[in-house]
Amino acid sequence: MGVAIRTAGEADRELVVRLLDAAFQDDLVSGWVFPGAEYRRTAHPRLMAAFADIVGAEGRIDLTEDGTACAMWLSVPADEQDHDDEGPARLREAVDPENERIELIGRLTDGIHPVGRAHAYLWMIATTPERQGEGHGTALINAALDRCDREGLPAYLEATSERSRKLYERLGFELEGQPLDLPDGPRMWPMWREPRG
Repeated sequence: MGVAIRTAGEADRELVVRLLDAAFQDDLVSGWVFPGAEYRRTAHPRLMAAFADIVGAEGRIDLTEDGTACAMWLSVPADEQDHDDEGPARLREAVDPENERIELIGRLTDGIHPVGRAHAYLWMIATTPERQGEGHGTALINAALDRCDREGLPAYLEATSERSRKLYERLGFELEGQPLDLPDGPRMWPMWREPRG
């Protein structure tokens, strides 16, 4: 049985934000950005909403028909002259001005992001916790990778756990450069996949 996938629209915004928040509440990177469970429970949804708005406006959000998983993709051109150096600072100001880690993680991930070659960037992928392990995330990624292969476009992401890194390796991604160790925090793995054809 396949997983039905559609492109999310404006009416899906709250569903996408809830999915992202539920899936990443216990993520190590989210825990680093928002230390403390109570703080994370209240502040984390604002960051997920900001991410959903950015990708909704500039990219593509794929959503399973049953609403249990989503994947957020941006198209990155080879010429990154449009790169927004002030984006991390604006995001921090909009979400939680006192939390410098919001800006810092944006700057650190920007610093490891490959440049000079057009690619699809998997910003985030989320499956509601009670449905994780059922293949929804893999179906979402494979659908996007099929598009990448048809278009001859590489794909890039940052894995935030050993478990996700291994999944992405099975899907053809390879480590791109050195892992990013967040200051006093967890490791992230930049990963790249060449198109297949």
